[in-house]
Amino acid sequence: MERRTKTRKLTPEEAAKYKRLRQEIEQEKPAIAGRIKAHKAVVAIVASLKAARDAQGLSLSDLRDRTGIDRGALSRLENGVRENPSVETLLRYAEAVGCQVVIQAKAK
Repeated sequence: MERRTKTRKLTPEEAAKYKRLRQEIEQEKPAIAGRIKAHKAVVAIVASLKAARDAQGLSLSDLRDRTGIDRGALSRLENGVRENPSVETLLRYAEAVGCQVVIQAKAK
């Protein structure tokens, strides 16, 4: 298969470079998929905790008083700005709203 850019044919070196890059991407896909799955799990946990806070009528200031976590940090967590919260943060939030976070490992 002949590879072309929009205006010229790729050199053999360029074609080899792009082939290597495609192979690297293919090798990285499982790890990327795992990170996406983990991110979705964190988003779901935070959404559940926020729903519990809302159901109890608690403000972010109330949550700050219960957790000791800065109000702005809590807002960033709930709005998805902070995409990688620590387990400790999630546990403190959960305890403050009377929930539990359960982490379960699955064998492949």
